[in-house]
Parts: sequence; C-alpha cells; structure tokens
Amino acid sequence: MTVELGMIEGFYGPMWTWPERRKLLKTLAGHGYGFYLYAPKADPYLRRRWQESHPAEEFSALADFAELCKHEGVRFGVGLSPFEIFNQFDENARHALAAKLKALDRIGVQELAILFDDMRSETPSLASTQAEIMRWVKAHSDATMFSICPTYYSDDPVLDRVFGERPSDYLETLGAELDKDVRVFWTGEEVCSREISPGHLKRVGDRLGRKPVLWDNYPVNDGDRMSRHLHLRAFTGRPAANAAHLAGHAINPALQPVLTSIPALTLAESYRLGPDYQYGRAFHHAARELLGEELANQIQQDLLSLQDAGLGRLSEERKRALAHTYDAFDHPAASEIMRWLAGDYLVTDEMVQTQ
Repeated sequence: MTVELGMIEGFYGPMWTWPERRKLLKTLAGHGYGFYLYAPKADPYLRRRWQESHPAEEFSALADFAELCKHEGVRFGVGLSPFEIFNQFDENARHALAAKLKALDRIGVQELAILFDDMRSETPSLASTQAEIMRWVKAHSDATMFSICPTYYSDDPVLDRVFGERPSDYLETLGAELDKDVRVFWTGEEVCSREISPGHLKRVGDRLGRKPVLWDNYPVNDGDRMSRHLHLRAFTGRPAANAAHLAGHAINPALQPVLTSIPALTLAESYRLGPDYQYGRAFHHAARELLGEELANQIQQDLLSLQDAGLGRLSEERKRALAHTYDAFDHPAASEIMRWLAGDYLVTDEMVQTQ
C-alpha cells in the first residue's frame, strides 16, 4: 500500500525565491510527489495581514507557479491562516474572507487549506466554530479539495502551554462536525515527532472519524534552535505500514530548498521499499542523484558536523574548514551550506512570534 506524498511550505523564517520553488517542484514531481501547498509563515498576506491583497508581482508569481504545478501533474494548494478569525467570525470577517477566497480562485488554487495552527484561542466552542468556518469556506471557494490544520495538531503538551489548554474532546468534536471530505492535518505525538507509528495514527483516525494527513515536521529546521542545524539525513521512524492509516503524507521542508530534496527523496524510497528500506543507503542514493558523487560523499562525511553538532558547537576553525571545502563545489547545495555557515538561515524567536 502506498500514500500520496506532498510538500507543505509551512516554515518560519526567510522565504524562498520563485526559481528555487520551481526547481524543487520539478524534483518532487519526478519522484512521485502529488501535491504542493504554498503556506510560508513569512508571507503576511496569508497570515497576519491576510485581509490585504498580495502585491501584483507576487500575485502573478503565485498564478505562474500554479500553472507549473498543473503542468507537472502536481495539485497546487495554498495554506491560508486567517489569523485568529475563530475568535470573532462576524460579518466583517466573512466579508474579508470572501474577498480573499475570490482572489485565490483567480490564482487557480485546487486545494485550499485553512490553517488554525499557532494561534491563541479565546473561543469556548473552538472545534465547532472552526468546523463552521470550514463549511462557510467550502461554500465560497472554487477549490476542489479542502484541508484544515487544527489549533491542537499534536498530542504534544507544548501546544497547551503556549496557546492555552485544549478543550476536552476537541478532536472528536472537530471530526464529527467537519464535512467528511475535509482533510485534517496532524503532526504526530509531538510537534516534531521522532517516530510516527501505525498504532498512533489509527488512534488519531478513530478520534477524527477519518484518516489524518500527516504534516511531518522533518526536515524542517526553523526556529532558534533548529535553524542552527542542517536536516539532511534520510527519513527514519516512519514505517511504510503507516500508509494504511493516512490520507496523505506531507513534509514541511528545511529552509534550504536544494538540500531539503535529499530527505524528500528518501521518504519516497521508504514507502516504495517498505521493510527493505535502509536509511543510510537511501541518503546516499538521493544525495548522489541530486548532487553528484563527489559532493554527496563529502556531505555524508560531514553529517556529524552539519546535522548533529550544528553552528553552536562548531569551532570557528571548523567552520572555516567547512567553508573552504564547500567553496570548491560549483553547486547550489554547496552554496546553501556556505550560507548556513555564514548564519544566513538563522531564525530568531522574534521572527517566529511576529510572522
């Protein structure tokens, strides 16, 4: 059994360029990825300033990207985060949301995801209100598929500490009141889950009354702590048996669009090979295909420094040595490593709190 794979560009921090997105999309499409959701936290016109229109140049670039997705056979979607709209879903909110949905229709959005993640709730009947918003959105959008990210998208108690204690029976109520064709995202037992098992996914599916779509927070490396590390290793802790309990598996990528392709390709290999999957060999297969033999071997040799030690534990001497090594490669992946060493990809707490 297999599962539809996708990419959710849903990280905090610096945004990609459109050429970077287009290149990544073509790579993913060539390895069986079936959908792409554009939802960067740094796009204010999808989040804190969602009532405002995208500037004409950005709007045009989004429409062009939607066309490219269609050409590549990949379903194009947008993740809209109407910031804290569930606290006051009144006539003014409906008017602004209707205008935004019309604009997204003009872009050619096929899948519309309403993302209620990372927002504080002041609404007692939160699940019912979010289900009501989704029904309203479906009635006012031309999209053919709809998804929702719950406010409480994991069992992780960190969500309760940061965004307030979750209502009792939140998932059960949301699942019962949402239309059955609405897909629900879930990140696992933790926000960034080390392992995701069939047993856990079955339990979540039973609570929701539908199979969840896995929003996998690997290889994402945003935030103050994670942005100091490159997430390059192949996927582990996601057995192919999960496919029986999933409606889809989407990865939240790393800040580095070329390097993120390495783990992305290994996830496809994991589902393809099932119990025969070997994560070390999968890394080498993907890195060699994407980067060439020499650069792939070099990165494999440096995984302990790049992924495990990270910027905080590398000496200045080691950083200079790594920079000298990768400066010798004429490849965008090597350029991303150089930029990471220079601190260009660092994501601050302030960025997370204000995007």
